[in-house]
Amino acid sequence: MDTQRCPYRLDPVGTDLHGETAALRATGPAAPIELPGGVPAWSVTDPALIKRLLTDPRVSKDAHQHWTADLAGEIPADWQLRMWTDVRNALTAYGDEHGRLRRLIGPAFTARRIRALAPRIERIAADLLDRLAAHPPGRTVDLRAEFTWVLPLMVVNTLLGVPDEMHDAFRSTVGRLFETGTGPEESVRNGEAVYVQLALLVEAKRKNPGEDVTSALIQARDEETGTTLGERELLDSLLLLIGAGHETTVNLLGSAVVQLLTHPDQLDRVRADPERWTDAVEETLRHQPPVANILPRFAVEDIHDEATGLTFARGDLLVVNFLATGRDTDLHGADAAEYDHTRATRRDHLSFGHGIHYCLGAELARLESRIALAALFDRFPDLALAVPADELRPVESFISNGPRELPVLLHGRP
Repeated sequence: MDTQRCPYRLDPVGTDLHGETAALRATGPAAPIELPGGVPAWSVTDPALIKRLLTDPRVSKDAHQHWTADLAGEIPADWQLRMWTDVRNALTAYGDEHGRLRRLIGPAFTARRIRALAPRIERIAADLLDRLAAHPPGRTVDLRAEFTWVLPLMVVNTLLGVPDEMHDAFRSTVGRLFETGTGPEESVRNGEAVYVQLALLVEAKRKNPGEDVTSALIQARDEETGTTLGERELLDSLLLLIGAGHETTVNLLGSAVVQLLTHPDQLDRVRADPERWTDAVEETLRHQPPVANILPRFAVEDIHDEATGLTFARGDLLVVNFLATGRDTDLHGADAAEYDHTRATRRDHLSFGHGIHYCLGAELARLESRIALAALFDRFPDLALAVPADELRPVESFISNGPRELPVLLHGRP
């Protein structure tokens, strides 16, 4: 982040997300920023203000209606973050349209459906751990490439009913969804590749429907309005479910492994009491939110916040900084930057959002993480990082927050 200018220019590849966030928090509850491509926005960092805005009916996620700069032609057609603003699904819809789309896709993440996935998640985890165990002793293994990234993708593929022959293509395209440092041309190509795969999935499910979410969405009908998902709504809803069911869990798992390996006393306590895996997951969500920043939100009209004295003008683009809320010292104490799974406020985070846009995949991410972490440390009790934690590189994104690689020694150091 360029701290010599205001608005602050965000680092497109998130080299130092926590340092950047600390600088933004120091300016107040919200700070003017510049997104990649020179697009102006606000970074909202104060937890109370975030909650007020996320439950305010004057705040929208629909760029097609409420982003005045784009409607006026001021945002380039090839802006590299258009994937986040142009989609039409429950994540971006406003008002009654949000309710309609939420009702149509909500059954994808019912508690019953999520609980029913547990045995499948356990089998996927066991199979991946068997493959890891086949590595020769002493070899450094990238745990992200072979476990923490793959497991959530296999789970979401199971949920969506992705045919086996499409798994490799899904892996290569989904992996680029959250890269925010790419240029306009590459971003356009990445987006096109994703939509090609989604269209092929829908085509396959129309020919051979099954007991999966994609088939259910193709057939879904909203009882209140009598409508179904349009073709673009269907593809964008699948895109939303992939994001909700994959990226958050990848980063949550990776960050949890790092924190537990660098806090062995806490790992010992968690392993001694399996009920504590829930606490470790929640503290990881607070300490290292899987999504650092989320966009977009827009002020439908001028919004004056009495508590902070800030005014957001109609059409202003708001970026919610979840990373800031997890390290807020007023909320979590002076040691907010420390990892402690026994912390009383470990559940007081906003890592899955707040209000009507609360993440659909939250409980799936929690379930996967509890199962995967317990299985991993049970199979490899001497697991160790192969490099110092401060040498781990973050994913190249200011949206996604997690390690890019996770080099480990499965059986500890010789």
